[in-house]
Amino acid sequence: MAVPIPQCTLEQYETEFAGRHRLYDVVSYWAARKPGAPALVHHDRGLTDTWRDLEGATAALALQLLRLGFRPGDFLATSLPFLRELVLLEYACFRIGVIHAPLDLRLSPQEVLHSLRLIRAKGFAFLGKTCLADFAELGRAVARHCPFVEHLIQVAPPEETIDGARPFAALAQSPPPELPQALHEAAAAVSETGGAQVIFTTGSTGPPKPALLSHRGITCQNMCLGAAFGFTPDTRFLVNLPPSHVGGQAEVLMTTLFHGGTAVLLELFDAARSLEAIQRHRITLIGQIPAMFNLQWRLPDYAAYDLSSLKAAVYGGQQVGLPFLRRMAAMAPRIGTGLGLTEASGFCTYTPLTAAPEDIADTLGYSMPVYRMTIRRPMREDGSAGEELPDGEVGHVCFQGPQTFLGYVNDPEATRRTLSTDGILYTGDMGCRTAAGLRFSGRSRWVLKPAGYQVFPGEIESHFCALEDKVASCGVVGVPHEVLSEALVAFVEKKPGAELTVAELKRHARSLTRYKRPLHYIILEPGRMPLNRVAKTDYVRLSEMAREQIRR
Repeated sequence: MAVPIPQCTLEQYETEFAGRHRLYDVVSYWAARKPGAPALVHHDRGLTDTWRDLEGATAALALQLLRLGFRPGDFLATSLPFLRELVLLEYACFRIGVIHAPLDLRLSPQEVLHSLRLIRAKGFAFLGKTCLADFAELGRAVARHCPFVEHLIQVAPPEETIDGARPFAALAQSPPPELPQALHEAAAAVSETGGAQVIFTTGSTGPPKPALLSHRGITCQNMCLGAAFGFTPDTRFLVNLPPSHVGGQAEVLMTTLFHGGTAVLLELFDAARSLEAIQRHRITLIGQIPAMFNLQWRLPDYAAYDLSSLKAAVYGGQQVGLPFLRRMAAMAPRIGTGLGLTEASGFCTYTPLTAAPEDIADTLGYSMPVYRMTIRRPMREDGSAGEELPDGEVGHVCFQGPQTFLGYVNDPEATRRTLSTDGILYTGDMGCRTAAGLRFSGRSRWVLKPAGYQVFPGEIESHFCALEDKVASCGVVGVPHEVLSEALVAFVEKKPGAELTVAELKRHARSLTRYKRPLHYIILEPGRMPLNRVAKTDYVRLSEMAREQIRR
C-alpha cells in the first residue's frame, strides 16, 4: 500500500543527518554553516540570537555549570516560561550531558517539590517576582524542603535574588577565547543514546510521570516531523506552546532548530500576541492544540491580522470535527495533524499536507519506517509484546524504533507497563490501521465496559460533537452500576448562545448501538469542560464529577 507521506528511514538518519544526532550538535552544525542567520527571535523582548550567538552563549553557560559541579546524568529542573534564559540553559545542559527537566509554571509549590523529588534534581532555576506570582517564594520552599537541590538559579535582577540563589546573569558570561579542555571533554563524552530531557506526562488519565527522552530519540523525531510538515532552513515557526510539554520542546522548538529554521518565541501563550507575532515576523508554520486555535478565531479583530505568510498549520492533542478543520484550512493553505506523545519523543504519525479537511477528519495519518507503528494485543504477562493484529482490527497502538523514550525516572514498574521486554512501546492508545492511516478509538485506560461490552469513549464523543451547531466538546466516562457493572456518563459542553437539552441528546443517541448510549447526561455551560494543563479533557476530574452527580 502506497503511503502519501515521506518515508524517513534509519539509514537516512544515520547518513544524511549523521552530524545532528545530539541536540547541541544541531547548534554547532548550523553555527558553522549560517553563523549570522537568526536562530531565535524573542518576540516579547524584541531580541534576536543568531546561530553564532546561540553557540557562544550556550558554551559559556555550559562551562559555568561544569564549574558548579554539574556532571553527566545530573538533573537541572526549570520553572520558567519560554525566555531566552530557558533556551540557553537547556542547550547548555545538552552540551555536557546534564538532563534538563522543564516544569509547568502552573504547578503548585507542593507539586513542584514532588516533581523535584521524583528526579532528585541537583539544580533548580526559577523566576523572581512577576505580575503573575512571586516565584521567589517557590525558590525559598525548594531551599527549605529539597536538600538534594544543591544549586538555585534565579532569573531575576541581582538585587532581587533570594539568599542562597545565584542570579542567572552571573552565569551568563561571555565565552573565553579558548574554552577550557574540560568543556571539550565533557561534550565529547555525551552519548546520543543518553538522557537529554525529562518531560512530565500531562496526567490526563493519572498522576504525571517523569519520562526521560534521549538525544537520539528527539533528533530522530525532528527528522521525521520536519520531512512530514515541510520544515526547511527558511522556516519561521511560532513557538507558543508551553516549554514543559513535548509539543513546545521536541516538536516545535527543536524541530525548527534541527532543520536550521528560525524559532520565534512567545514567553507565554496569548491569542492576540500570537497573531501579532505571525504578522510581524512573517511566520510560515504554526503548530498548536485546538483550544489555542479556537481562542484566536474568537478574537473580535481576528480577520484584521495579516496571516498570509502561513504555509501550513498543524494541530495535535485531541480530536476535532470537520468544521474545525475547515476553519484551519481557511487560516493556512495546508493543514496537518498526527499522533504525538511524550514517550515517543513527540510526533509519530503524520497526515499528508496535501489532504483536504474531509480526508483527515477521521485519521491520525501514517508512521514512517524508522519508527514503525503496529496494532497489537495487550502486553503478555512475561512482559513481551502481544501479537500484531491485522488492518481494521482495534487494538493497542504501539511503536518500535529510536524515538522510544528511555523510561520513567526512578519508576521501573511504570516503565515495564509501557515498554515491553522486546522494545515495543505501548502508547496507551487504542486504534486500528486503515487505508487512510491510524484511526483513533480512545485511551486504553478509559475503555469502558457497560454490561460487558467494550466501548471506546472517543466514538461516543465524536457522535455528540457531530451536533456542531450546539456542542463545543464532549467527554464520556464510566461510573459503577449495580446492573450494568459500569454505566456511561456523557458530559456535553454547549457552544456559546446555544440551547441544548438532555432530551435532544437522547434523541441523537438513538443512532448508537444500545449499549453505547449514555445512561446519564450532564450539560456544561460554555468553557466549563475540565481541562488539564495542556488543554486536553481531564478525564480524572470528569470521573470525580460523574460520581458526585450520581451520588446526588
